[in-house]
Amino acid sequence: MIARPTRRLSPDATGLAEAGRLLRAGGLVAFPTETVYGLGADATDGRAVAGIYEAKGRPSFNPLIAHVAEIADALALGRFDQHAEDLARAFWPGPLTLVVPVAAGCPISDLARAGLDTVGLRVPDHPVAHALLQAAGRPIAGPSANLSGHVSPTDADHVLADLDGRIDAVVDAGPTEVGVESTIVACLDGVTVLLRPGGVSRAAIEAVIGRPLAVHRQEKTIAPGMLASHYAPKAGVRLDAQVVEPGEALLAFGARVPDGATVMLNLSPSGDLAEAAANLFGHLRQLDSAGAGRIAVMPIPHEGLGEAIRDRLVRAAAPR
Repeated sequence: MIARPTRRLSPDATGLAEAGRLLRAGGLVAFPTETVYGLGADATDGRAVAGIYEAKGRPSFNPLIAHVAEIADALALGRFDQHAEDLARAFWPGPLTLVVPVAAGCPISDLARAGLDTVGLRVPDHPVAHALLQAAGRPIAGPSANLSGHVSPTDADHVLADLDGRIDAVVDAGPTEVGVESTIVACLDGVTVLLRPGGVSRAAIEAVIGRPLAVHRQEKTIAPGMLASHYAPKAGVRLDAQVVEPGEALLAFGARVPDGATVMLNLSPSGDLAEAAANLFGHLRQLDSAGAGRIAVMPIPHEGLGEAIRDRLVRAAAPR
């Protein structure tokens, strides 16, 4: 956790250049959009994304929206069907997030996507956000810049009231305009569905796609603000394992690792929870692909990011 006062940066060329440098270096920078202030981190850097969860005190790893500067940037990161592309061209830049299948080779981290094969993308309509995204030169994950469960921030003072000393900087461009989060629409498997109401109305979206939005039947979390499980391995999961049982794969943590696993991956040999969070979904997927019937998971500390890691693992271990 950052243990120094958060810098307040001006929304001029100097301040934005510094904000971009901080983001490229793996730092956390809050920034204005037309909806609310977002807490930005390099979406391609799992450790930086882990810092978002740590700063917000978020209880579980929800998928995060990746913000980009241009429509073309978003089209390179996801697979857009006709409805998704029509909505992007109608409402971007603007307060609309589109959840689409992730493109092959997409650099957005597993942690930002919560291990899913989908990605949430937005092109914000705010000149400072646009300039910051250009300065950073990469997709920026950006949930609301507040402690988890608190009211979303609409100016820099709100951000500092929650996160001073927990993030590197905030770009202060005054109050935001919309004041509510972006609308989230999923375009998956030929179905277009409203996941979260927000700055773009249902009627406006339906006018573009020429049909009513489908009813969302909640089976898993594919966007912020929704509950349920995320990526669940096919293999069974056994938590707090001190020894490895016959036929088990091992998801290890720390330097002292029991013998006997058919295959083993270590979330963090040094016991670094941020490194563990960054590796969580990728390691689960690799162990699952190895074909073991069960994955034994070594004990994870309860404090800090360990709480969120354990929350995800408990969901993975739940009967299904």
